[in-house]
Amino acid sequence: MLTRDRIGALLLLAFSIFYGVRTLYIPLLPFQAEAAFTARSMPWALSVLGVVLSLALLVRRGTGARVETSGFQWRRAALLCALMVAYGLTVRPAGFLISTSLFLIGGFVILGERRIWLILAASIPIVVFFWVLMTQFLGVFIEPWPEFLKG
Repeated sequence: MLTRDRIGALLLLAFSIFYGVRTLYIPLLPFQAEAAFTARSMPWALSVLGVVLSLALLVRRGTGARVETSGFQWRRAALLCALMVAYGLTVRPAGFLISTSLFLIGGFVILGERRIWLILAASIPIVVFFWVLMTQFLGVFIEPWPEFLKG
């Protein structure tokens, strides 16, 4: 019987197996081939841990309670998923600052927030702060603007 715990365990198992397979594609430098700890070590350990824990959840005796889906807001969830896909497709062409701000604004609207001042105050400063943190303090280059705005 599929319960909420078993559905979660199956999703965790699928993700952990996929993650474990993807760790095999992490490139290693020639001198790391025989090393005990490499760039693949931690991701592989996390993958194995995820598989073990999800299998433990699957074989554990459950309460027998069925999953109740009548109260879920499927339309809202589908809109959020569509918004995430749109964000993934627009983050490079539109630039990080514009696309991420629009993503957060759209997410707030989908989740039911209607106060414009709160939506703008909660999205734009956070995006700018995160961009400054990543580019100035951590040294990760993130394209802030689309090509046509750079002049």
